Amino acid sequence: MNISRLDFSPPVLAVLAAAVLFGASIPFTKQFVGDMPAMLLVGILYLGSGLGLCVLRIFRDRGWRNPELTPKEWPWLLSAVAFGGVAGPILLMLGLLHTTAASASLLLNFEVVFTALLAWVVFKENTDQKIVVGMLCIVAGGLLLSWTEQDGSFGNGSIPGSLYILAACLCWGIDNNLMRKVSVSDTLFTAGFKGIVSAVVNIGWALLLGHTIPIWPVSGTVMFIGFLGYGLSLVLFLLALRGLGAARTGAYFGVAPFFGVAIAVGFFQESTSVWFWGAGLLMAIGLYLHLTEQHEHVHQHIGLRHAHRHVHDEHHQHMHALWDEKEPHHHVHEHMMLEHSHRHVPDIHHRHTHTERPSPESDENSETS
Repeated sequence: MNISRLDFSPPVLAVLAAAVLFGASIPFTKQFVGDMPAMLLVGILYLGSGLGLCVLRIFRDRGWRNPELTPKEWPWLLSAVAFGGVAGPILLMLGLLHTTAASASLLLNFEVVFTALLAWVVFKENTDQKIVVGMLCIVAGGLLLSWTEQDGSFGNGSIPGSLYILAACLCWGIDNNLMRKVSVSDTLFTAGFKGIVSAVVNIGWALLLGHTIPIWPVSGTVMFIGFLGYGLSLVLFLLALRGLGAARTGAYFGVAPFFGVAIAVGFFQESTSVWFWGAGLLMAIGLYLHLTEQHEHVHQHIGLRHAHRHVHDEHHQHMHALWDEKEPHHHVHEHMMLEHSHRHVPDIHHRHTHTERPSPESDENSETS
């Protein structure tokens, strides 16, 4: 294996860190499942995420700062909140009423599939055979993690329950692709806003059903888990979306269940099985295929105007009226038309279509945006 060919870029490290945080939250959250209704638990997790990120953002900016979302970005963000922060969790809770935990764990792996399919078919992200095979290996690893050794099956669940959970996975797949549209914006604000709105809806529904919020030590602990596993994890996920696109970010994030099981084994002393190690091998193969992706060809950048944190690299060659020469920095900037060739992924500067499958050896492939 040629280590030098592996892609350990900041977006890749960000999504793997997001997967670790979210995966770690699963075994810790499990300790509270019997103490409060599922909807209330979800709401408190989101509350910790939203409040924690808002405080972190205010501390970072030394006060409140306008998020500067454009009128075109708000519909994407609100739609993402509706699908990922409201509809998805509600459908999951309905599904858990009718199916087993083993079946639910199995079906939740389809979030990766829906994310990739929507990214490729609807949002026209480019892909190749290596990426598809890598995604399938990661999904297959998730299926092995869901295997029930006691009866050699994936658990038994009703058809309505399975359909509810598949619908939840579809909502989260849509959410991942919609959040890609606002990934260039302030990630602390978008993730915090999503957490606050989701918390209000889920906790509000739980209170209307007659449930009560548990005492502070319990709620505070759950909120801290939510801040790390739902808040910071989502910020890192958004940063990865900015640099990798939805399909690749979703595939990398698909290793989260493996980290969850690994932490459950190491911290809570749960036993391992042959399925655990088999899943780890499949996910490692999938990650290797993604990390060694080589997508390079001559491509053209059209004029573009947007704002995000950046340094003055080959894609950011612009003048400043006033500048303290500190990098990275954030401001509205313009990209001039540029044609060149280098290794790239569907990040915020390379969201173009391909007339045919490009290869590093050919300069005949061109792009339009």
